[in-house]
Amino acid sequence: MHGVRAVAWSVGNRLAVKELAGWGVPLALSPLTFSGKEGGFAVLFRFGAVCAVGLQESEEKQLFSQAMKVATDPRTMINSEDAEILLAADAEEGVDAQGRILLRDCSAGHAQVIASVLAKSAVLEDYEAEVEAVFERIEPFARKLREGRPWRGGNAILRELGDVLLVQTRMVGRAEIIEKPEIAWDQPNLDRLYGKLAQEFELRDREEILTRKLELILSASGTYLDLMMGRRTLRVEWYIVFLILVEILLLLYELSFPS
Repeated sequence: MHGVRAVAWSVGNRLAVKELAGWGVPLALSPLTFSGKEGGFAVLFRFGAVCAVGLQESEEKQLFSQAMKVATDPRTMINSEDAEILLAADAEEGVDAQGRILLRDCSAGHAQVIASVLAKSAVLEDYEAEVEAVFERIEPFARKLREGRPWRGGNAILRELGDVLLVQTRMVGRAEIIEKPEIAWDQPNLDRLYGKLAQEFELRDREEILTRKLELILSASGTYLDLMMGRRTLRVEWYIVFLILVEILLLLYELSFPS
């Protein structure tokens, strides 16, 4: 039994690339997969993550550097997820008590499944950090509401809504956190492996928690915008009443002091 390492990095919001210099012809395009020179695989995902499975350290560094250069909106703080892979011909594929991934062999399909889980876990860390930052920024708004004081921050709330919608778009539309990789649909052994790994890294649970937080932020922001619109509507109504009163006073003045 011998082991290799797998590591994934969340490098940006998107990776739009079909080839990488020095990696040869891709083994697969969805996700983009290359063979290492001395074994192992490089796997790149459109949702902005890249994973090295069983590559040499020099190839890991090369892959990371190249991915950062082609990433859209590259991240300043890199989140990563790694795992140890143990290879044994008689192993029951899955995760052992120490959290190590057990495989009979490390094929391109195995690498894609492992890379998918690690990459999604890494980008989830980014989404979780972004949502936590939004919570911290809207805390003053919640405190003002609790104290019964108005807070003039409509534009700020709109920006937070925009951030939340972007996270939802990336999480659901690009990363598809709870969706299985394509290769797992056709191969039962890879499907089972993906299920075990997804459970080990709590992808579904983390996605559900993140979704609830996003819904809470959207609900709170919507409540504030409704209050703000209500205040503006009331203000307009008072302006109308004031203008009517002014018009009545002018009419009374003209009637009392005809020219």
